[in-house]
Amino acid sequence: MTSKQLLYVAVFISGMTTLAIELSASRLLGSVFGTSNLVWANVIGLMLLYLTIGYFIGGRWADRSPHFRTLYRLMIWAAFLSALVPLVSRPILQIAARAVIGVEAGLALGSFISVLVLFSVPVTLLGCISPFAIRLAVESPQESGRISGQIYAISTLGSLLGTFLPTLILIPEIGTTLTFLTFSGILFIIAFIGLWTQNGLKTIFWLWMPILIIILAIIVLNGVLRQPQTGSVVLYDDESAYNYIQVIQDERGYINLYLNEGQGVHSRYHPDLYDFGGTWDYFLVAPYFNPPPYTVNDVDSLLVIGLAAGTIPRQYQRVYGDIHMDGVEIDPDIIHVGALFFDMNAQNMPSLTAYAQDGRYILNQLTHSYDVIAIDAYRPPYIPWHLATVEFFQEVQQHLSENGVVAINVGRTSTDRRLVDAMANTMMRVFPSVHAIDVPRSFNTILIGTQMMTTSDNLAQNLSIMPQTTPDLLLRVMQSSLQNLVAIGSSDVIFTDERAPIETLVDSLVINFLLYGDTDLIR
Repeated sequence: MTSKQLLYVAVFISGMTTLAIELSASRLLGSVFGTSNLVWANVIGLMLLYLTIGYFIGGRWADRSPHFRTLYRLMIWAAFLSALVPLVSRPILQIAARAVIGVEAGLALGSFISVLVLFSVPVTLLGCISPFAIRLAVESPQESGRISGQIYAISTLGSLLGTFLPTLILIPEIGTTLTFLTFSGILFIIAFIGLWTQNGLKTIFWLWMPILIIILAIIVLNGVLRQPQTGSVVLYDDESAYNYIQVIQDERGYINLYLNEGQGVHSRYHPDLYDFGGTWDYFLVAPYFNPPPYTVNDVDSLLVIGLAAGTIPRQYQRVYGDIHMDGVEIDPDIIHVGALFFDMNAQNMPSLTAYAQDGRYILNQLTHSYDVIAIDAYRPPYIPWHLATVEFFQEVQQHLSENGVVAINVGRTSTDRRLVDAMANTMMRVFPSVHAIDVPRSFNTILIGTQMMTTSDNLAQNLSIMPQTTPDLLLRVMQSSLQNLVAIGSSDVIFTDERAPIETLVDSLVINFLLYGDTDLIR
């Protein structure tokens, strides 16, 4: 391989590594701070800033020292520092995880900034490579345009591979930290080969870098990223293509599903209990806003969008028996976890069919009509905008039975109900009546849309005629729902497929948390 061919390989690998690090950075931070637009904006913005500085420095550096050995030394340091980032940031992220859960805003914000700053030097060095390579490859002014085009094309082609390889293959299979180390290792190998062609045996000196990384990895990567509370046990800890997943059993015997930043429990299970006093329980009362008499026997089917590990279907099965149930969860690893730890399997929930797909996509593939469609995918900052628009609710309505209802879980704070009111206003464009229940001891509101004009009095009347054989879980939640009915506030916001500014509302909540330590942050 000629020196120019090796140079082009180095450019390709550096382009691949740059994008891989950027995408891996979002996952590294997402495990603690979530993957909201706010996190993405900070990651992308600062990465572009670091690359801009790198382009500027790289050109000047190349003019002052236009030598291949200088470029390869630059690359070898970029590889070493890139590998160092996840190892150095891990203890910082462990501190941040405790700060986020404990709502220590200053510490959480400081950790967030610290981790982003760690990327400054390696990404800046990676930015130096393309202009440096152009300076080395151009031998006459007449070919400068052609060479520049080739260098940027090769770098961009590498970036294309660096976009898909980590997100589709490496992160789901080996995790974020090892993905960092893999790309950094490839970059180091190419730089080492290039330096060997220039310095020969003297290049062995640089092997101290991978040796140090291996030692640090053995020390740092021992244990889980987010430690459970005292008395709790981690049953499962892994990364999927979509989430950082933890299953933790607490001292009371409850098994809880945590995703990413760990701010909310996405599913709960106990082998002998079904009443958790949580948000899931309140989906049970949704059909009783229909005119009386409406009984347990009138509920024959359920669709859950945002299935998680199956808490809602399990409760429905407890109350309504083996009715037809479909569940949609975009992350297949969560469905797998549900089967392992939450009894969400064919043996314990024989009437449930789980689909690992996007909720809106699979909704339009299903042909069944449902008495209840429960949507539990609105957990800020993870709010899929396409599941919150007028057009989406029109599609939901088409899949409801004559007396079918839709129930959704929407987050809020004790002082900010803008998201709840906007969601309700959007639903009112499709459903004749929309009702709201504030879930006690939480920052969640359940919104229920009905196919006909209904009143909250229907809920009280249906409760009054329930027979003594009605499951205690349903009776308790019905009584609690009556006590926590709330009026829907006015809103000028309507979410549509054309315009759904849902991220703006959520980002304001996240910013309040980061800047002011708002203990009313949505959980």
